[in-house]
Amino acid sequence: MYFTNIILGFLFCLTSLTVWANENEAAAKPASTEATSTTTAPQETKSEKFDPGKLIMHHIADEHEWHFMTIGHTHVTLPLPCIVYSESKGLMLFSSSNFKNEHHEEVPYQGLALSHGKIHAENGEHIYDISITKNVASLLISAVLLLSIFIGIGKKYQDNPHRAPKGIQSLFEPIIIFIRDEIAKPNIGDKHFRRFMPYLLTVFFFIWFNNVLGLIPGGANVTGNIAVTLVLALIAFVITIFNGKKNYWLHIFAMPGVPKWLLVILTPVEIVGIFMKPFSLTVRLFANITAGHIILLSLVSLIFIFESAALGIAVVPFSLFMSVIEMIVAVVQAYIFTMLVSTYIGAAVEEHHH
Repeated sequence: MYFTNIILGFLFCLTSLTVWANENEAAAKPASTEATSTTTAPQETKSEKFDPGKLIMHHIADEHEWHFMTIGHTHVTLPLPCIVYSESKGLMLFSSSNFKNEHHEEVPYQGLALSHGKIHAENGEHIYDISITKNVASLLISAVLLLSIFIGIGKKYQDNPHRAPKGIQSLFEPIIIFIRDEIAKPNIGDKHFRRFMPYLLTVFFFIWFNNVLGLIPGGANVTGNIAVTLVLALIAFVITIFNGKKNYWLHIFAMPGVPKWLLVILTPVEIVGIFMKPFSLTVRLFANITAGHIILLSLVSLIFIFESAALGIAVVPFSLFMSVIEMIVAVVQAYIFTMLVSTYIGAAVEEHHH
């Protein structure tokens, strides 16, 4: 991770220097007359500089349409349903394609405007946007994949529990056993691990599937969205809090064997630690997945920044290498999240030892 952070910092600095140089070059140009600016305007439009920051942010941000690729001036996109509620117009349901004209430029629709991925009313009225965005659509796809795969595996076990696994069942069974024997049992204990296994399996495969789907060209950056990782962390927080036994709360508010005067210092620290755990889960998953996307896009952007196809000889192999690393990170981050959650649950349900 240190090596990745060094590369990320270098690419950010390189991008910033490029933007700074372009701005200085534009500022150094003398002002021209209106007639000159009128005649040169089309040329300036054609020679518009490549903006890597806009490309990267466009990829990692959520959208109201699913953009797959751009061929020439043709944008291959899938419009998504917009669901907006306002007090003046009530509930409105329409396609996000209404916010685009034939040139794929953003235009208002029925008093609403789409700007920087957000829908707002032109008159300043407060609205509620509950639209099916790109990330929401990807979440639904991953949910369908999870249900279809594991319901099918479960039916095979019900039909013949003693039959040797075949096909997709043989692929996932070792992973399920690994989570049971190497994560759940050691961290939660033999007495309580079974009732938390469905949750741990769901968390692991949900994060893993969405990490991999985000690496597919045109895929959504679901686990790189801090709102998604925050909800995952809050679910883990709620499960830990509501399953905390007397011994767990005793070690937080009145640690045995600790002088009472020291509890004035240690108890607030332990209380802060309760809330720092979901915060660390949120930031760790969000930062690692987002950093991977930014590195890959930054590497590809170097070709367009320097306007040199020869640079692709070095960029393409390194991008492929980083893609392999990202595939490994996808499963490692799912493992780390599941492992940490299991340790939090294990500490909460641990019995008092005499």
